[in-house]
Amino acid sequence: MLTNGKIILIILDGVGVGELPDANLYGDVGANTLSNISKKIGGLDLPNLTSFGLGNIISISGVKPNDFPRASFGKMQEISHGKDSTTGHWEIAGIILEKDFPYFPDGFPNEIIEKFISLNDLKGVLGNKVASGTNIINELGDEHVRTGFPIVYTSADSVFQIAAHEDVISIERLYEICKIARDKIFIEKNSVGRVIARPFIGADGNYSRTKNRKDFSLDPPKKTILDLLFENGIETISIGKVDDLFNLRGIKTSHHTKSNAEGVEKILFEMENKSRGLIFANLVDFDQQFGHRQDPIGFANALMEFDQWLPQIEKKLNENDILILTADHGNDPTDDSTDHSREFVPLLVFSNRQQTGKDLGTRQTFSDIAQTIGEYFSLNCNDLAGKSFLKNILDV
Repeated sequence: MLTNGKIILIILDGVGVGELPDANLYGDVGANTLSNISKKIGGLDLPNLTSFGLGNIISISGVKPNDFPRASFGKMQEISHGKDSTTGHWEIAGIILEKDFPYFPDGFPNEIIEKFISLNDLKGVLGNKVASGTNIINELGDEHVRTGFPIVYTSADSVFQIAAHEDVISIERLYEICKIARDKIFIEKNSVGRVIARPFIGADGNYSRTKNRKDFSLDPPKKTILDLLFENGIETISIGKVDDLFNLRGIKTSHHTKSNAEGVEKILFEMENKSRGLIFANLVDFDQQFGHRQDPIGFANALMEFDQWLPQIEKKLNENDILILTADHGNDPTDDSTDHSREFVPLLVFSNRQQTGKDLGTRQTFSDIAQTIGEYFSLNCNDLAGKSFLKNILDV
């Protein structure tokens, strides 16, 4: 065993750092979440991330390059097809998807909708189209309240989303409907990346989504780094929607949080109480609250809030611990789309054992993180994709 500590892996959901070479295939030419936000608002104030070397990765207004970065830095390229959270997290965990999930840009075919209605004993559905989640509940919310029909919609991602007012369809019932759809409809050729429950509240054309969202994902098609850790008796802790994205597989303890603030609270709690293992956290507000809603100011404020939390996280790192900050995809709030963007993601790796950060370059796959975790815990990861960068950051 190289070290006897823990790795804290934090996914800053949607925080991309520039279009991938194949961005044209996804309609994402020009996407650059961090850089474009910084230009839009006249600069980002991120002193702690700046000290880590965030400005060494790409040009970000307000975030200067650092000659002596405190963290190792680089960016990662996604190899898997798609730009979905499931795809990104699975690749981080060591799986490359050679086949993309199915998409439904014209809505779902009649046979799927009819089966969904029948299996759930519904009288009908509303929507069935590509839509922004915030827009469609205000468009169809009144009719939903009047009829009781759930609102069904999709996006540029591989998702089947079901929106329902919490006073019309209870959260428990909505989750049940989603699980039936996941288990009995969206399988085989129709295996979308996620079925998502989207509860909302409000009245009279003024509706807002609540934080009781739940994602129903597929089982990963083969073992991930989480499975290997779990099988070897190494603690695996998920925070945020990570448990949903892996269908709880390979996860010993999970905290299903509803905000960045709650996520960081759980990260700090687990860092305090666990001496060894993997803490795998997703902070979703960047993506869910601001990227999808085309809100660069809100996105920037969330980044600055996280920057202020960073010293608290660093303070709880033991000598052998490693902190990894990255993302699962982009979500540029300055473009013309409310969907994810096909981008490189940042890579910042901090350890108290580093004298100064090193340039990790452009990693050829997100799965380099899985291999790094595997090497840290001395696991056999031959069946996982990627190449470890552990020796680049530690004197081992």
